[in-house]
Amino acid sequence: MAAAAPVVELKQITKRFPGIVANDSISIQLQKGEIHALLGENGAGKSTLMNILFGLYQPDEGHIEINGNKVAIDSPNKAIDLGIGMVHQHFKLVQPFTVTENIILGMEPAKAGIQIDYKTASEKVKKLSDQYGFHIDPNAKIEDISVGMQQRVEILKTLYRGANILIFDEPTAVLTPQEISELIEIMRRLVAEGKSIILITHKLKEIMSVSDTVTIIRRGKVVDSVKTSETSPFELAEKMVGRNVSFKVDKKPAEPGEMAVEVENVSIKNKDGIALLDGMTFNVRRGEIVGVAGVDGNGQTEIIEALSGLRKIDSGSIRLNGKEIGSHTPRQISEAGVGHIPEDRHKHGLVLDFTVSENMVLESYYKEPYTKRGFLNFRAINDLAKRLVENFDVRTPSIQTKARSLSGGNQQKAIIAREINKNPDFLIAAQPTRGLDVGAIEFVQSQLIQQRDQGKAVLLVSFELDEILNVSDRIIVVYEGKVIGEVRPEETNDQELGLMMAGSRQGGTRK
Repeated sequence: MAAAAPVVELKQITKRFPGIVANDSISIQLQKGEIHALLGENGAGKSTLMNILFGLYQPDEGHIEINGNKVAIDSPNKAIDLGIGMVHQHFKLVQPFTVTENIILGMEPAKAGIQIDYKTASEKVKKLSDQYGFHIDPNAKIEDISVGMQQRVEILKTLYRGANILIFDEPTAVLTPQEISELIEIMRRLVAEGKSIILITHKLKEIMSVSDTVTIIRRGKVVDSVKTSETSPFELAEKMVGRNVSFKVDKKPAEPGEMAVEVENVSIKNKDGIALLDGMTFNVRRGEIVGVAGVDGNGQTEIIEALSGLRKIDSGSIRLNGKEIGSHTPRQISEAGVGHIPEDRHKHGLVLDFTVSENMVLESYYKEPYTKRGFLNFRAINDLAKRLVENFDVRTPSIQTKARSLSGGNQQKAIIAREINKNPDFLIAAQPTRGLDVGAIEFVQSQLIQQRDQGKAVLLVSFELDEILNVSDRIIVVYEGKVIGEVRPEETNDQELGLMMAGSRQGGTRK
């Protein structure tokens, strides 16, 4: 009996953009009931390949077969008709709409031919949610639910449209460890029901725990395709970046100096009077990296915004080098010596429709040499961009390429290059390695340590406990808007940190 055809087969797919070959004769097979991981550096061509499968791009060469039949996928609607659904890294949701309204958008069921049958749609969404254990309220507004829940809405949207082939593009980049575990269970449940999944991720731990097959892509070409059970994280990392990768950060002991940042009894309330920060107190010295550990939503975003001038504090004090900055504007804080790698690179890090070159001077365009006699000096701006792109290995066809066209990891490297080039006294690094491959993670973490070794104060906010434990010299744990404990990385482990993040103070007592 002949073996069943793969549910998806990409054959010799090539895709070119100006100045770059994103996919170079790539062939991949996805079997029914399989989780097939695509692994590669930032900008290796993984998302481009999946955008071709979902009909967002057309290949220049090669073709696609679904269940053994050659198909032309010229739009996402055609992909959906063929049973393909894609969960994008950056969610495609309308924030003020409800869960149900987002899921049925574009295919609203009608009552009597004119009125949207919201009740029937809501019941169908609830039934699907219960079937897969998603626990989603169909009537909740997107803006009121967590990031993890928003991702479940994206998955439900594909299932509502009848998808049997699901593409997950960096699905865990914005999730907490708990949400990642829940997503892995959801993926297992989906394949148990006969779905097939292509998973794009940089996280080797997730690949090893959930995938059946791994295809490694480097600079647009397939390097290898292996059974997950027959490989190791070290082997995958080496194939991905073409060299040995260290999973342990190489750093000497910190030598903390003078006090750089003092956050004292800072409180912030939302418009309803609920405390987002409740007497937050900590400090950062020159020559040390202080890591902030905590479950998402416990004040990390608010303290980052307060430190960078994006949010006003209601009470308390924030001092930089002994001077109060709690009421300063973002520009005043930047000029006082604060660098900020934001947690949302699209919202606060880049102007996506500006060029790479223009993005490099977002905070300094008004200074010499970038402005002369009131006019922008593009020669100086471009010279800076060329130097930073080269020094920080930002992979872009040109410094005149729009930031939107870069991969997520290269967007992040561009931001880090700009912020470090400011030579700040105090560097805020919020989720600095989110969505980055292991080679880029190694590079970014070494940059943070280099800043520390140059006598800078560094605040690292990350949901990756491995990163917090590896990179930090001191760790503060936040819970419900306040610091509930401080530990040394060499004296703790992820279990103790996990308990503290859930509200247990050191010694096991709960807040």
